[in-house]
Amino acid sequence: QVQLVESGGGLVQVGGSLRLSCTASGRTFSSYAMGWFRQAPGKEREFVAGINWTGRSIYYADSVKGRFTISRDNAKNTVYLQMNSLKPEDTAVYYCAARLGRMPVAPGGEDEYDYWGNGTLVTVSS
Repeated sequence: QVQLVESGGGLVQVGGSLRLSCTASGRTFSSYAMGWFRQAPGKEREFVAGINWTGRSIYYADSVKGRFTISRDNAKNTVYLQMNSLKPEDTAVYYCAARLGRMPVAPGGEDEYDYWGNGTLVTVSS
C-alpha cells in the first residue's frame, strides 16, 4: 500500500506562485511514475503533469505548459508541482497520483494510476 499526502495549497492572487508537494510512503518511490491532476468545481478531474520514474520524461497539459513545472526528489520520496503565473482558472483541488512500475512515460489517464492522495485546494483570486 502506498500513501500519498499533498501539501502546499492555499489562496494566492492572480499572477502569484505556489509549490505543491506530494510525499509518498514506501521504499520504492523511485520506481513510480507520478502525476498531478486537478478538479475544478463542477468539472471533471483533469491531467496536469506527469513525470516518469527517472525524472527524465516529463509532460504537461497544454493549459499549464510554460507556467507549471513538475519535479521529483527520490531521496525524499516527494514530487513537486511549481505553479507560476497563476490564473483564476487554475483554481481547483490538486491531486497527486502514483503508478507503480518503471514506465518510460508517465500515463495521462487517471484510470492508469494506482494510488491517489486526498488533494490540496488551490484558490487563485482576482
